[in-house]
Amino acid sequence: MKKGSLSIRKKILLASKLMGVILLVSYVLSVGMPFDEDISFAFWLLFVAALICVFDLWMVHAVSKPVSAINDAARDMAKLDFSRRCEVEGRDELGELSGSLNAMAESLQEAFSKLEHVNRMLGEDVEQKERLLAERKELADHLSHEMKTPLSVIRAYAEGMLDAEDDGKRRTYSEVIIAETERMGSLITTLLDLSALESGAAQLAPERFDFVEFLETVAGRLLIDIPDADFDLRYDLPDHAVCVDLDRRRMEQVLNNLIINAKKNVRPGGVLKLSLREREGMLDFAVYNQGEQIPQENLSDIWMKFYRVKNTKYAGSGLGLAAAAQILSMHGAAYGAENVPDGVTFYFSVPAAE
Repeated sequence: MKKGSLSIRKKILLASKLMGVILLVSYVLSVGMPFDEDISFAFWLLFVAALICVFDLWMVHAVSKPVSAINDAARDMAKLDFSRRCEVEGRDELGELSGSLNAMAESLQEAFSKLEHVNRMLGEDVEQKERLLAERKELADHLSHEMKTPLSVIRAYAEGMLDAEDDGKRRTYSEVIIAETERMGSLITTLLDLSALESGAAQLAPERFDFVEFLETVAGRLLIDIPDADFDLRYDLPDHAVCVDLDRRRMEQVLNNLIINAKKNVRPGGVLKLSLREREGMLDFAVYNQGEQIPQENLSDIWMKFYRVKNTKYAGSGLGLAAAAQILSMHGAAYGAENVPDGVTFYFSVPAAE
């Protein structure tokens, strides 16, 4: 909340205290009026009734109407309608929440527009148009499913603010809504990036670099010095430089997805192992996590967009592995996943630079 602004709770407390002072002063004045005691008391009761009505009108204007407006906006967003804006202004929690919802709606609307633009680029002939229609329907179905949960959370917490009695709860509700907004933004960003890769709108930018040092840097950032780490990290890497000609930024994206996937699914106290081996001009990378295996019939499907392995711990947006697969395919690299004793290994092979 902005410095110098009053929270809803403070406003209500101040209004209540002011109302109490006014009631006390008005009662004292009514007692001293040069009228019969019953008439003076009747005037005072009328004044009290009018004061209560004024207080109720203020509560409607300051609390009920803003919360209802925020709730209506969240309900529309839950239906994937981002055209409506929440017209709640102010320097309290409700004003900040309104601004966050409007910013989220604008970001989502812009993201949908960009997605439509990328999809239109695919419609150059009849076959592409037919494929585009099928993909757009699939995308809309998946995206609608993915966003219903965070949008429902936003709506629920906006409604919860009606019953919130203190600043702490309202702050917590606002933080949850902002977190869900960031989650949707990340999902859409990843989806847009994947769509750009699949459509050819994004191209690779190969450069020569030492893959051993590169892997050590990425793995170190993701796995070393983690306060709550509960796994045995092992390495099997060459002790000398091995150069490759690849898109460094995109390969970092691949390693991020595969290593984070292994970190999420390694069992407590289990082994997480990274290996890099040279083989006849090729460089074979593998990441093993000791833990629950993937059902054999699902191994070839885990690289598909929005695919999740059912009835297992493996979870996520279903886009990370799809993006990794697309990047590796654009590099002409072989890749896959396999169940090994007591765990799962993800791997890929890329040519070493001559």
